[in-house]
Amino acid sequence: MNFEKGIKYTLTQSIDYVNGGVASKQIIKNKQGNITLFSFSEGEGLSEHTSPYDASVYIVEGIAEISIDKKTQILKAGEMIIMPANIPHAVYANNNFKMLLIMIKPE
Repeated sequence: MNFEKGIKYTLTQSIDYVNGGVASKQIIKNKQGNITLFSFSEGEGLSEHTSPYDASVYIVEGIAEISIDKKTQILKAGEMIIMPANIPHAVYANNNFKMLLIMIKPE
């Protein structure tokens, strides 16, 4: 699916779950940053890593386990967290969930 400008989308219906995997679809990408929609199947995740930019995660569907600097938080649909730049973070799916990742590069 291409995300066309000026068109209405329902995020929960814009990406499917991949059995035993993680799926992603870029909504916007440019030199200032990107917005990406993800789906995580139960038991999947993103291992601990860092990013040079702050990243906002908004949970679209389900429940996510987010670890920032080894402190774990559970986020439910409708909740958001900011993962600070250069701090280790990880994402884990105890159950299927979908999230929107927003990264904006500093000037």
